[in-house]
Amino acid sequence: MTAALGRAAAITDPGRRRRQNEDAYVREPPLFAVADGMGGAQAGEIASRLAAAAVRQSGDGGAAEGQERVVSLIREANRRVYERANEDEAVSGMGTTMTVALVDDGAVWIGHVGDSRAYLIRDGALEQLTEDHSLVAELVRSGKLSPEEAEIHPQRSVITRALGTEPDVDVDAFPVRTQPGDLFMLCSDGLTSMVADDSILEIVERTREDLDRSARALVDEANRGGGEDNITVVLFELVEGEAPVEEAAVTEAGEPTGPTPETPDPGAEVARHGAGPGGRAAALLLVAAVLVVGAIVLYWGITR
Repeated sequence: MTAALGRAAAITDPGRRRRQNEDAYVREPPLFAVADGMGGAQAGEIASRLAAAAVRQSGDGGAAEGQERVVSLIREANRRVYERANEDEAVSGMGTTMTVALVDDGAVWIGHVGDSRAYLIRDGALEQLTEDHSLVAELVRSGKLSPEEAEIHPQRSVITRALGTEPDVDVDAFPVRTQPGDLFMLCSDGLTSMVADDSILEIVERTREDLDRSARALVDEANRGGGEDNITVVLFELVEGEAPVEEAAVTEAGEPTGPTPETPDPGAEVARHGAGPGGRAAALLLVAAVLVVGAIVLYWGITR
């Protein structure tokens, strides 16, 4: 069964405690991304926007596909953030996380640096696809810290890998085989630090008929939980067959954009409702011509 890209939704919100939104996202089907900036003053906002712009502008990928494409996108984003940080003393030391998803030939390719996350919702279960590049996550993986201890650890926001801090960056990249009905979510840690996985799943399952509503409900829940950080959510689903890809949209921090209205396809209208009077007349003429030719051939055969 072939899975094709269906609906998508995205939202970003500053949260209740931050004056600025240092998150950015890209929703440009079949490419999606989330970036969560860090740095003093407006540096984090600049870093995340630079990274998002790099993904958007390099998104056609040329001949690159799959893993090569998502890795090259993230490394280009790293290059741009690093160069800007070294050219402008005001933003020195800035960086950003980045999680990218590319729908490509029956798979979703994930590229990842930092502690923004990618999730898969399938058959009523939520699965975290990425591993956080953070201090507490590494302590949990090494067995030195329990998941429960990690949730309240004072250094839980310290990340060990980011874009822009070094000239090169290691990128985690891997494919996820897909099936119709899969729903993917990219998000910044402003969501996952405020909302537990079981609550995320419950909210999405309850509102899934409207992905824009799902995204807004997740942001609202994070704000109810304290809204201590910027919150960004990107959702996209896979459906059976060749579904139309929705109009591309890209949003940077603080500038949420809804889905772009689709332009009706006149050809599709004809296919759904049948041809108009002119089309019916042409069809009748064609049938008459076929009958006349058939009669001539039959008469010729009899009289030979």
